Amino acid sequence: MWILGADKSVITIMCLHILCLLLLLKVNAKEESYESDDRVINLPGQPSSPSVSHFSGYITVNEDHGRALFYWFFEAQSEPSNKPLLLWLNGGPGCSSIGYGAVVEVGPLIINQNGDGLHFNPYSWYQEANLLFVESPVGVGFSYSNTTSDYLTILEDNLVAEDSYNFLVNWLQQFPQFKSRDFFIAGESYGGHYIPQLAELVFDRNKDKSKYPFINLKGFIVGNPKTDDYYDNKGLVEYAWSHAVIPDQQYDKAKQVCDFKKSEWSNECNIAMNEIFTDYSEIDIYNIYAPSCRLNNSFNNNHGREPLTKMMRIGNNNYKVKRMRIYFEGYDPCYSTYAEEYFNRVDVQSSFHANIRGGNTNNAAWKVCNDSILRSYNFSVFSVLPIYTKLIKGGLKIWIYSGDTDGRIPVIGTRYWVEALGLSLKSSWQNWYHDNQVGGRIVEYEGLTYVTVRGAGHLVPLNKPSEALSLIHSFLSGQHLPTHHK
Repeated sequence: MWILGADKSVITIMCLHILCLLLLLKVNAKEESYESDDRVINLPGQPSSPSVSHFSGYITVNEDHGRALFYWFFEAQSEPSNKPLLLWLNGGPGCSSIGYGAVVEVGPLIINQNGDGLHFNPYSWYQEANLLFVESPVGVGFSYSNTTSDYLTILEDNLVAEDSYNFLVNWLQQFPQFKSRDFFIAGESYGGHYIPQLAELVFDRNKDKSKYPFINLKGFIVGNPKTDDYYDNKGLVEYAWSHAVIPDQQYDKAKQVCDFKKSEWSNECNIAMNEIFTDYSEIDIYNIYAPSCRLNNSFNNNHGREPLTKMMRIGNNNYKVKRMRIYFEGYDPCYSTYAEEYFNRVDVQSSFHANIRGGNTNNAAWKVCNDSILRSYNFSVFSVLPIYTKLIKGGLKIWIYSGDTDGRIPVIGTRYWVEALGLSLKSSWQNWYHDNQVGGRIVEYEGLTYVTVRGAGHLVPLNKPSEALSLIHSFLSGQHLPTHHK
């Protein structure tokens, strides 16, 4: 044989090549084995076409406390190896990114009526990116902790950011093909705190590669974001008056007795703000021109629940409770009940790898929002504007968008705080177009772009899915939203 007479150095090189090949195959097999463990197969009610590749499971974020966050990941519809990774975070605090972002807004699988299955979303953001949804903080959805105090006393922004960071690090360890991928964060509502805080943590720790793994963060985009208590609350009152929700006398009273620059409100201010929320009681504050849910079926009655509990934080220890749904342009206003019906099914949880370990073995019902988290949450951060200033200087790509029919975190307040950043103007306020209609308005600053979406409420991708898809395409691709008719 030729090899018998071959030079020993040649044989050595060949052996090394074979050894490297075997090691590579072993590593790839390990990665594929892990992905196979979390791959979702035969999810009840999933449409057979088009094909959707997705994974779900738990990622431990704190070994000592036994905290683990639940995730749902979708590979991009086409060329996933060439698409960025996009993490989606909902707010609340206490609301599920799976119950909102994934099955109602931007995921490829949307919940059917009555929770009997799923249908394909032709406007899913997985056309543009690999989508990662995580239920955060602990106590939301299927996420859990084995330490009771985690649910009761220490939930606050810094802990949520730390857990989210640990989630990212550990998730990337188990999906290493995404370690060097361009990474973006998106979300809405109280995600206006979660997202810039997580971005800041990644940004800071990326500077110390000897201690922390590098995460290829490129930027973030957040919709109707809770950002600065002063500007957000000032905008809430002005929006209610300017959109004929409250009378002049009530508006004047709130302006007189409320000092929104203070973290704790006076009793007079609490009373005035409660009156404003009362005036919203029969309409949907999250989409003021949409009908609210009037669901009254045996499921809700038997479980002592109304369609969806949302709480308005109006001071340090005072809350105004409202129950309502979001509905617009063909979407059922009671969709959250359908999500709860679906994700509480045993066959769904089994296929979904949920409720299989740790603190979720107590058979607690999965809920779209965990109200107890909102009641006990420590709202310790008044404003995240200093983070914006820091990250803009750091060169991150940042977009803000607002549905202009949201009364809870209205466009007025967001415009106030965007202008308060004092950024240089690149292009002035102008229309952008979608399907030859005005999609909203756009203004560009040095380091930040602000977009409004005409006719959308608090959940822009729910109310205006096609416009939202155009928005995320422009953000990720670097292409401008069209500002002229075609």
